[in-house]
Amino acid sequence: MKTTKILYWVFTVLLVALMLFSAIGSFIPNPEGAAFAKQFAYPTYIFKFLAIAKVLGVIAILVPGNPRLKEWAYAGFTFDMLGAMYSFYANGTFPAVTWAPMLILGLVLVAGSYICYHKLKAQ
Repeated sequence: MKTTKILYWVFTVLLVALMLFSAIGSFIPNPEGAAFAKQFAYPTYIFKFLAIAKVLGVIAILVPGNPRLKEWAYAGFTFDMLGAMYSFYANGTFPAVTWAPMLILGLVLVAGSYICYHKLKAQ
């Protein structure tokens, strides 16, 4: 149980840091973000919406209780990562060395935190 708890917190802290770092970039106006959105043909306001959703997901995962809300947060993070991977793939830039490891690492962090959460919940 102690190992599972340690793994849960390692995965969760790294996942939370990744999501918050990603969200902070959307709240700070920068021309690189606008160019990025234009390259993918996304409206710029979608990034602020996703940033708010990420912050709410982080809160849901860190606050004790509310297991259903935690499930939705984990699902939202998974959809966010899969959507980003598909966006890069559809745009023809997926095999980029800079983005692929980060997205795959994000999915590993979501899965690790989720699996450890359920193991701890079952005990």
